[in-house]
Amino acid sequence: MGRRTAMRSLAGVLAATLTLGMAACGGDDEPAGGTVSAGPNGVDDGSELTLWTRAPLEKQANLLVEAYNASHQNKVKLTVVPNDDYVAKVGAAAGSGGLPDLFAADIVYVPNWVNQGLFQDMSSNINGLQFKDQINKGHLSAGTLDGKQYVLPFVLDLSMLFWNKQLFKDAGLDPEKAPATLQEYADAAKKIQALKKPGVYGTATGLNCGGCLVFTWFPSIWASGGEVLSADGKSSELGSDTAKQVYSTWADLWKSGAVLPSSAGETGPTWTAGFTEGKVGLMFYPATLLSSTPFEAGVAGIPGPSGGASTFVGGDGIGVSKDSKKAAQAWNFLSWMMSEDAQVEVLAKNKDVVSRADLANNKYAAADPRLVTINEVAGKGDTPVAMNFQQAFNAPNSPWLTLVRNQVLNGKGDLQKDNGEITSVLGQ
Repeated sequence: MGRRTAMRSLAGVLAATLTLGMAACGGDDEPAGGTVSAGPNGVDDGSELTLWTRAPLEKQANLLVEAYNASHQNKVKLTVVPNDDYVAKVGAAAGSGGLPDLFAADIVYVPNWVNQGLFQDMSSNINGLQFKDQINKGHLSAGTLDGKQYVLPFVLDLSMLFWNKQLFKDAGLDPEKAPATLQEYADAAKKIQALKKPGVYGTATGLNCGGCLVFTWFPSIWASGGEVLSADGKSSELGSDTAKQVYSTWADLWKSGAVLPSSAGETGPTWTAGFTEGKVGLMFYPATLLSSTPFEAGVAGIPGPSGGASTFVGGDGIGVSKDSKKAAQAWNFLSWMMSEDAQVEVLAKNKDVVSRADLANNKYAAADPRLVTINEVAGKGDTPVAMNFQQAFNAPNSPWLTLVRNQVLNGKGDLQKDNGEITSVLGQ
């Protein structure tokens, strides 16, 4: 599975004819699992398609679905599921044969759900695309099993360093200059804390949210040339010297009082709220929230202890479910989703990252240098892939959470032992 996966994506026109190695198209009485030939854009015959996505991507999903429905005979019915309920809902539906035609999946879940056979094979379609080699490598790798490809990028979400320019000015910092190292980041947070503005803190994070910490702290390790997992995804490398520097910097920030106090118990739902409300000076933050940040914010890649810049190339992949009998119609949505019309006029227009490298420097990005920065840093990012990623990192009380809390909040714990616990879960 993919290592050092940069943001790359689909480019150019679709091939003249695609063979759809998925379920049969047409009526609901046709069996799933067949092989269907379809035109380059699938079938647009007025069918109703169902699509599930998780709540964090609701805005982008709504924009895509609304634009598709307004321009196609097919109509997509979108269901948005609370993030904490999504895995259980998909699992229950998969067991009862009730999955929607299309469903999105957090990139860290994709390998498991592909392995369980929840998606249909789209290899012929994807390989038939003229610039298939440009498709986002992290998402493709996560959705590849035994050489077969099951997902395309849905919405890319990148972790970036955001800072409040007004609070930087107030603290005597250059509002146009990003911290170049993790220590400079910490110094800036302390200077903002020293302003002693009521309710304002230097920085914030989710110290009880494994997914938040993966999304925002792994890039600090990558930025300094380190790794977080072995190449096969079965061993943790989070006990390295570089990782130790990340933990010690955050431990010092916590002890100094420069971290929003509620960060200690933050499990994810409100982990970005303090920054969005203008109460946090700088933090590692999802790029998808750029359009909804209500003040002037600077954007840069996440620095490491020795500098550099990186990002977690996250977000969701999307594919056709094993239960769908409308594969050619589903491909019509997916092929449109990768088109210039959708990528630029829907996603880029909303200040989101496009999934096509040839469209990265589009007219909307050119009008906002922050979008250019995000697209550039995406090429320096990574998408870690491991079969048991959820259990090792994202689950409540995961060994990753234990490691971080021991190192940052508790000031105790055997780092190598805690790292070994992560490896044990990854290798199960």
